[in-house]
Amino acid sequence: MRPQDLTSIITAVFIVGMVWMRTRMHYVRRGRGSLRLAGAGRWYFAAVLGVLAAGWFAAPPIGRSIWPAAGADSTIVRVIWFLATYYLFIIVHRALQARRIEVFGAADAALEQPRPVKEYSGSDPRP
Repeated sequence: MRPQDLTSIITAVFIVGMVWMRTRMHYVRRGRGSLRLAGAGRWYFAAVLGVLAAGWFAAPPIGRSIWPAAGADSTIVRVIWFLATYYLFIIVHRALQARRIEVFGAADAALEQPRPVKEYSGSDPRP
């Protein structure tokens, strides 16, 4: 593996993390407790990964066809594709919000483990 490929992989992972954090941030502010990835969210992040994977293969030939004289380096073209993916999915998320489709939803209460409650025995062991 070339060092340039490693740079591209790190960039792609960073972009997935940024999309995850930015999208999740919109649901945390609602204060509905813990969150889980909704069904639409699975498709949303599958699409993010699909667009990033398409960019891995498609960006270098597209970059060379747009700017052949520069002999565009595959790393910089991939990074540009990955950044464009981030901005594209900001728009996709806003479109989903406009249709009231949630990427993250409240976790099902039945799936969460209840927290044990300490009973008060009437005597405090602390001095």
